[in-house]
Amino acid sequence: MVVTRAWRNGTATEQDFPVERISDLIADDGAFVWVDYTDPQTADLEQVEAELGFHALAVEDAIEHGQRPKLDRYRDSLFLVVYDVRPLDEAGELVAHEVKAFITDRALVTVHGADVDTAAMQRRLDANADTADHGVPWLVWGLLDAVVDHATNAIEDIERRIDVLEDDLFEHGDPREQQIQRRSFRLRKALGVIRRQVVPTRDSVGSLLHGDAETISNGIRPYFRDVEDHLVSIADSVEQLRDAVSSVLDTNLNLSSNRQNVVMKKVTSWAAIIAVPTAITGAFGMNVTFPGEAHWSGLYAALGLAVGSSLLLYRSFKRRDWL
Repeated sequence: MVVTRAWRNGTATEQDFPVERISDLIADDGAFVWVDYTDPQTADLEQVEAELGFHALAVEDAIEHGQRPKLDRYRDSLFLVVYDVRPLDEAGELVAHEVKAFITDRALVTVHGADVDTAAMQRRLDANADTADHGVPWLVWGLLDAVVDHATNAIEDIERRIDVLEDDLFEHGDPREQQIQRRSFRLRKALGVIRRQVVPTRDSVGSLLHGDAETISNGIRPYFRDVEDHLVSIADSVEQLRDAVSSVLDTNLNLSSNRQNVVMKKVTSWAAIIAVPTAITGAFGMNVTFPGEAHWSGLYAALGLAVGSSLLLYRSFKRRDWL
């Protein structure tokens, strides 16, 4: 599936035109196009390659999945790879969708899967139509801004989940350890995905701002700087949130260890209390003569010693907060 749009001197002129017309449209001064491919075949990219003269290596990278985030420069074009992420799903998983873009002076060609929704990019472009006279850099900004905005939403979602996780640590004083560990590891995994597949886009934007694309005029540069600032903020947030998740895991382990210590103290204290009566009854049950043997006074003495020593130990352990 392919969607095409064209502008001339900052004004939208055509859309849904055949790919074969691209070279004719961009021949006019002030004209530029956006071609958006969804799950294209090799033949589709060969067709647009013939129209715009993309490098064969860039076309090869566009077909292969699993490219790292990057910005490659060729003689007449740039090849950009970014990842579009959304907030975590109900299972706590974060999925990143690969988006690739060919950038020339007069054209932007985006390539992605069916899971990527370009509506956010289109809304940004329509809302900022007054800057359309900047041409292709305006289109590139729309793509990057949509990707960064989605990543920011994902970071905010993870931050909220970490706050809930921290509250659950001390809820009722007895959190479900395995559940908290499982949620923590999922959040840490999601942060790892953003760290690997979104944060490197900061370098690509920095390269665009500092000489890799001479067509970015001063009028559109502030928009790219805004995107770069958001990416820097995302990178900082990822590191802070990774530390927060690690802190949750450490706190959960410490709480578990403390609970085990409390249980051990209680078990040991009760075992000591039970051991004293056991020792007393064992002493009175030995086959030796002692005062009160075979008389009620001996029974009373044994019971009195057992109860008295048990109460004494109980009060002593209670005062030390062992029980």
